[in-house]
Amino acid sequence: MSDLSRPSGPRIIAVANQKGGVGKTTTAINLAASLVDAGMRVLVVDLDPQGNASTGLGIDAADRDTTVYDLLIDDAPLSEVVRETEIDNLSIIPATVDLSSADIELISNEKRSFLLHDALRQTAMDAYAWDYVLIDCPPSLNLLTVNAMIAAHSVLIPLQSEFFALEGVSQLMLTIREVRQSANPQLRIEGIVLTMYDRRNNLSQQVEQDARDNLGDLVFDTKIPRNVRVSEAPSYALPVLQYDPQSQGAKAYLALADELIAKNQTLAA
Repeated sequence: MSDLSRPSGPRIIAVANQKGGVGKTTTAINLAASLVDAGMRVLVVDLDPQGNASTGLGIDAADRDTTVYDLLIDDAPLSEVVRETEIDNLSIIPATVDLSSADIELISNEKRSFLLHDALRQTAMDAYAWDYVLIDCPPSLNLLTVNAMIAAHSVLIPLQSEFFALEGVSQLMLTIREVRQSANPQLRIEGIVLTMYDRRNNLSQQVEQDARDNLGDLVFDTKIPRNVRVSEAPSYALPVLQYDPQSQGAKAYLALADELIAKNQTLAA
């Protein structure tokens, strides 16, 4: 299924944090929409059994006949699982709750940790000409998350601006290190993005200072503010950029996309 002789494909980024409620899915779908706004072609892979990224990009649960589960478990062709969204140049491979049983079903598969890696490097990928693939990981360090990290070039970590936030990141860093040592030596940390940031709140400022002191340049300059428009947008099955492009949340995600593109252009130079 995988062809190592192919030219390099899209940049694959796993959006991960084992703690729920940190803005992981929100960041995946809004960063994807912002990358498209910057002229990129983007695929979102919904690897979370909750399927919130699929819902947030307008794919109704009743319309998810074939999903990432079929891609991993049954080796379904990309043409059957990729869905176009209402946003031009933004595609998604959706998820349903079926994915929650994948860990058990894959346990006997000797390539269980490399299934997503191989799926995203097959020659059929070339026809889509995506520039970026964003993988929305489940909020746990399970086999699905390991699949994402082995498939990815890098990991983007949303960090909620709250007490104890950095403690959770340290465990994620250990997992990234283990994956790098055992299966994907090229895996790197794309960066850490502060989410739900309130500049009027001393705690948010303290978390930012601690993050920058401990993690330095890994922390993106862009901070995602706590913004009601960002919270409202998923209920309309839209990224915030389409829901309210003038909101502070939309502007922040556009800035994050610009920063990410600039960082990758620098690395490629």
